[in-house]
Amino acid sequence: MSSPMPNPVSRATPSPPKPLDGRRFDGIVLERGNTSGDADTLLFEAGRFRSTACDRYGYGDGPYVAIVQDGEIAFHAETESEKYGKLRWHGTVRGPRLDATLAVMRDGAVVVEKWVLAGEHQT
Repeated sequence: MSSPMPNPVSRATPSPPKPLDGRRFDGIVLERGNTSGDADTLLFEAGRFRSTACDRYGYGDGPYVAIVQDGEIAFHAETESEKYGKLRWHGTVRGPRLDATLAVMRDGAVVVEKWVLAGEHQT
């Protein structure tokens, strides 16, 4: 009698949680030279990143990559709008503070760069 074939699904290990999943940061998006800007909430959930300030321009969420090193979390993400192109996000989380840049990309070139300053949402 032969033994049953192993089930590859039963041996699969779940992927590790992303270090920013479940975190939310409230802040502001600033253009170079400006001291005021648009309110924004940055959300990290299930391995995906979203900026609420970009919702009105048709940008959805996108996958993010995060690396923890020396008590900081560096992250990178890309979101896309059919009408406006891609946004490339690069940022660092130190404790409850998030600092990031976003580059507006069109035809593979940066056309605008903005900054995001945010703090972790307190419930």
